[in-house]
Amino acid sequence: MKSILLSICVIFTFLSCNNSNKENAKVIVIQPLGDFSNKHIKAIYDSLKSINQHTILRKRESLPQNAYYKPRNRYRADSLLKYLKQFSAPDTVVIGLTYKDISTTKGKFKDWGVMGLGYCPGSACVVSTFRLKKETIASQFYKVCVHELGHTQGLPHCKEKTCFMRDAEGGNPVDEETDFCPSCKKHLIAKGWKLK
Repeated sequence: MKSILLSICVIFTFLSCNNSNKENAKVIVIQPLGDFSNKHIKAIYDSLKSINQHTILRKRESLPQNAYYKPRNRYRADSLLKYLKQFSAPDTVVIGLTYKDISTTKGKFKDWGVMGLGYCPGSACVVSTFRLKKETIASQFYKVCVHELGHTQGLPHCKEKTCFMRDAEGGNPVDEETDFCPSCKKHLIAKGWKLK
């Protein structure tokens, strides 16, 4: 296992050091968890590759049992982030993908259901399709993924209601989001993201 992780670290370092432009985008590592849909994996891989050419896909890993929260039949998103960090390396960010319900502690709520969670800034985030609308799941999934990746790049929640970095505030307003607002977009472009 250590030799595999070392090889991955070498590949990541090679990719980030051989970036001929002045961009400094981190390598995005997509980590499917459990029986996550192949269709959604391919769609998000293609979408993320368009904003960062150094996007790679890892083989599936099982959901860690120590993240399972039996009283609510959920997985703790904060525990998943700790688990995902093992697949990161310098200049990388790992995004875990699951269809299982996930939750975290928020204020007085011990177990708050979320669509995603990411370190801000940090090296890992996780997204679940569990709370997404079936009718618009493809577009919602992309928006939540870039939202959580945005957190890893240091972006907080945004007050602009149409920005991808908007706080869901316990609901699902994702269909109202149209793009990153100019301020958030500028921040991500400075991080090396290819955004129009």
